[in-house]
Amino acid sequence: QVQLVESGGGLVQAGASLRLSCAASGRTFSNYAMAWFRQAPGKEREFVGGISWYGRDTYYANSVKGRFTISRDNAKNTVDLQMNSLKPEDTAVYYCAAAITITQLQSGAGIDYWGKGTLVTVSS
Repeated sequence: QVQLVESGGGLVQAGASLRLSCAASGRTFSNYAMAWFRQAPGKEREFVGGISWYGRDTYYANSVKGRFTISRDNAKNTVDLQMNSLKPEDTAVYYCAAAITITQLQSGAGIDYWGKGTLVTVSS
């Protein structure tokens, strides 16, 4: 069992930055690829960014590429999402997720664990 707890959400103005963090506990953190998803009001949950077991490979949705950076610290069991140049359309609940492979995270299928989410609101 892996428990995921997100933090760092809040209300910011367009153009600002936020850093989200996900703390993991339980099974060996480095056994899992990690990702951030988001769900805006009235929309389906979508993949934002993912990172492989040891952080060598990262993947991003086109909508956030160049603005968001995902990173992980296996010694601290954390995965972060640095969000820069935020836009109102980035407003959503952001979720941390864990799966054995990055492919599972990108497809949204076979995800083993989810956090409860943290709300990010970007005002115009």
